[in-house]
Amino acid sequence: MPRPTMKILRGALAVGALTLAAGCQNFLDVNENPNAPQTVSPNLYLPGILHWMATSEQFDGRFIGRYTQNWTLPSGSATPSTWDRMGYDPTSDNGGQLWRDVYWSIGQNLVDMMTKAEAEQRWDLLGIGYAVKAWGWLKVTDVHGELIIKQAFDQTRFTFDYDSQEFAYTEILRLLDESIKNLSRTDGAVSAAYLARYDRVYSGDRTRWLKFAYGLKAMTLNHFSNKSSYKPQDVIAAVDLSFTSNADDALLPYSATSADNADGNFWGPRRGNINGYRQTNFVLNLMNGTVFGGAVDPRLSRMLSPSPDGQYRAWDPNSGINGAPAAQLPQNFFGYVGTAGAGLPSRYLFADKSRFPIMTYAQLQFIKAEAAYRSGNRAVALAAYTNGVSSHLDFVNARNLDDAQAVAQITPAERNAFLANPAIIPNASNLTLSQIMSQKYIAQWAWGHVETWMDMRRYSYTGLDPVTGTQIYPGFSTPAVLFPDNNGKIAQRIRARFNSEYVWNRAALDVIGGLALDFHTKPLWITQP
Repeated sequence: MPRPTMKILRGALAVGALTLAAGCQNFLDVNENPNAPQTVSPNLYLPGILHWMATSEQFDGRFIGRYTQNWTLPSGSATPSTWDRMGYDPTSDNGGQLWRDVYWSIGQNLVDMMTKAEAEQRWDLLGIGYAVKAWGWLKVTDVHGELIIKQAFDQTRFTFDYDSQEFAYTEILRLLDESIKNLSRTDGAVSAAYLARYDRVYSGDRTRWLKFAYGLKAMTLNHFSNKSSYKPQDVIAAVDLSFTSNADDALLPYSATSADNADGNFWGPRRGNINGYRQTNFVLNLMNGTVFGGAVDPRLSRMLSPSPDGQYRAWDPNSGINGAPAAQLPQNFFGYVGTAGAGLPSRYLFADKSRFPIMTYAQLQFIKAEAAYRSGNRAVALAAYTNGVSSHLDFVNARNLDDAQAVAQITPAERNAFLANPAIIPNASNLTLSQIMSQKYIAQWAWGHVETWMDMRRYSYTGLDPVTGTQIYPGFSTPAVLFPDNNGKIAQRIRARFNSEYVWNRAALDVIGGLALDFHTKPLWITQP
């Protein structure tokens, strides 16, 4: 507190020259640093907030992606790694990045941005703030279950009580309605030019942020699919007010020029965060014709990585050490046996400058397809499903141009042949829930980790298609040997962040059963009937 300090100082120097006292005030008032102002324009908060929206899920995706078998981390021993057995790392913050960033990296900065935006009548920026807050609560509750909302930013407290997931979902929908209301306004100080200065996702386009809010609302409403309150028509209506093409995709660009690599894609070779990870049999078989009637997906060679001999293979998360010769072992996602050297091209979302998705048109079309299918409207379901598959083919091509990736574009002939195959695009009466969810899985592979995990939990991982009687995720199997703390059960959530909750907030955790070793196997409220 500089002012009381200076009063004491002036009192102490009262016997000296008054000019000296004034000089000391100017010299010692270090909190008034012109290079680090105490009050900033509200749009200056936006770049950091948007960075963490794209980056936090990548941090946690290293672990969630092993629950969903997007990939595996070969352990080098006969025992698969912790997360590949649906476990967790005790006394570690692994899997707690979204928690950290929603409460801290974004946290008070978002509160301040919204407060200032409202005071200045910047309704567009305030609407983005409401959408970001809803996004944060949705991600955290879908990963961890119960969370802290009501007391989250109460600076008078040192411990914090958890709110139910039911309350969290009510609050998320309220925030999205506020976002939509504010983003629909054009009065006050709404300004595309002002917003564009720091909006690296939509360059100040308020209407696209409005579509984003509707898309997030559709996603939220669709999570109620196991509840009697589920209303597929509301989901469809929200999707129809959201993205209309890939041009609306929420993507964060990376310049990848800084010496510390902080401005590069988290998955990129410069960051080196995924060097040891490898694709699984599950995702490979969804794309190599094993599952879909022999139809080899042209995205396979543009998304996945070949073995040194040019064939596409994968690791079984259960197998531990793979005894195949080196030429048959799948390479890393950059397309190399070892790490990619500086300046070498990479692949798909794993390049330093790959634009990273927060939400996409394809993802939302699959949400619409699922809702329409569940409502019995097969024609609408097929149209949305077809849009999802088709647009994701284009998405893969676009991402492989972001950083001169070392893969060829999907040709029009490949694209057309794939979409003409009835094993991929059937007639409306033959469309299955398994096709919808499997193609959504492919479209979200390597980035939509939380939504993919929510989908798989909603369908009990190995649940059956009620029409065909076959597994909704064909070929997916839970680990043969689960982590010891699971007590034979599969993962349903990640334990709250260790260094904030299990160190400082244990009493509140105890109330929700969070101290139990198998707490991560407790089903979420949203996935229950």
